Amino acid sequence: MAERDRLRLSNVLWLAPAALGGALTALIMLVLPAERTLHGFGDFALKIGPLVLAVVAIALFPRRPMWAVVLPLASMFVYMGYIDSAFFIQVDRLADAAVQNAAQTQFSEYYRFSIFANAFVVLSTVFAFRMGGASTAQVLKLGVCGILVLISGLNDLTMWAMYDWPGGVRPDTFDWASHVQIFLGREPHLFDMLTFVTVHLALMVAVVRLPLQRWIGDR
Repeated sequence: MAERDRLRLSNVLWLAPAALGGALTALIMLVLPAERTLHGFGDFALKIGPLVLAVVAIALFPRRPMWAVVLPLASMFVYMGYIDSAFFIQVDRLADAAVQNAAQTQFSEYYRFSIFANAFVVLSTVFAFRMGGASTAQVLKLGVCGILVLISGLNDLTMWAMYDWPGGVRPDTFDWASHVQIFLGREPHLFDMLTFVTVHLALMVAVVRLPLQRWIGDR
């Protein structure tokens, strides 16, 4: 009976981080005003909280062979049935706002949604990994590494390198990378961004090499 109770508990344990993460997501997306910049480590922790909780929920999600195809397929339907269209609407609103000289306010909403979409892609990959038979330890490793990629500043660097800047002159500082500014206390320069990405890459290597499987078992 005790073994059955433990099994039953393990099957619903994921609901706690999932519910809390969902509540934080609703707070950020529906209640709090859309902002392009972060205002300190508290704000950073709030914004990254849903991602961390989602990774934990996925790592604890029960593996069932019958769900291995259906649930990842459902995430594709969510992306194509909602996120893809909502993304287009955000871009269209941003273009209209630019014509009306109100792009700054609309850009904050677009930026918030783009972060949501990026997070969804990462979490969908982690979820498919879990449904494919990955253990809790493996999922935690991939999920943490995915979060590190999201906050590493890699896309800020590629934006700096790929964007067609006015006059062909790239800016000296990455004034839009507010999450990096929190750690530096100033606007980052190119060397700062390269260092920030490198540190996150080193953290990913460390996470991958952690013996989590030995610590938490194979679930």
